[in-house]
Amino acid sequence: MDKVEKYGCEHYKRKCALIAPCCNKTYTCRVCHDDKENHELTRKKVMQVHCLTCKRVQQVQGSCEECGTKFGNYFCEICRLYDDEDKQQFHCDGCGLCRVGGRENFYHCDVCDVCLSISMKDNHKCIEKSSHSNCPVCLEDLHTSRIAAHIPPCGHLIH
Repeated sequence: MDKVEKYGCEHYKRKCALIAPCCNKTYTCRVCHDDKENHELTRKKVMQVHCLTCKRVQQVQGSCEECGTKFGNYFCEICRLYDDEDKQQFHCDGCGLCRVGGRENFYHCDVCDVCLSISMKDNHKCIEKSSHSNCPVCLEDLHTSRIAAHIPPCGHLIH
């Protein structure tokens, strides 16, 4: 087995785990945490990570201060996001979180308050803060969802 494959979880390939400040438990990612706990992990509140190579607990950073292991090829200090898999991740300051698909393929619509495909620039119906609601079908939060949202002609977002 390739050494990189043994690190991470089904959601993210990484070489560190997050120490959840809400319950002081260690999880590879917020999704794994949220699936097992009765509360949600706010990634931005994570202050410590656990190196999966040497086991050292340390402040959030890109590489281990003990063994030098790079925790992820992508690292966002703001979102506490680490990932070895290239998903063309980028941090959007407007959205306040990391997106996938390549910054060059998206723009942030200030009215809708969400990143949209470049093809939709000047070609969509703006609805103020349209992503700051739940999907009317599955009721999951649209803004922070890991599921891609679609925008029908009416301008409302839906999974």
